Amino acid sequence: MSDLVEARPSSVHGIGVFAVGPIPNGTLIGRYCGRRTAVDGTYVLWVEDDDGEWEGVDGAGVLRFLNHSRTPNVEFDGADLYAVRDIAADEELLFDYGDDWADVP
Repeated sequence: MSDLVEARPSSVHGIGVFAVGPIPNGTLIGRYCGRRTAVDGTYVLWVEDDDGEWEGVDGAGVLRFLNHSRTPNVEFDGADLYAVRDIAADEELLFDYGDDWADVP
């Protein structure tokens, strides 16, 4: 797992993922790792494969603690997480959980 981030208490919700140091825009932060699953759950990330099929990854690493924001600073490309703007040291990493969370800031 990436040494760019760590989990710690979040003001957004429970535990969050925070930058250890500055992370420049476009940086590959890490990969969402875990066992494959067909069942949704708290830490399941749904990833579209090359054939257009959706598969779940039941998170086992620190990235499972990513919290939601409609104004994210990171995004997934498959299971790989990238910075979409410069992120300051100690800033929480947030990504958009999708349309089901449209009413949550």
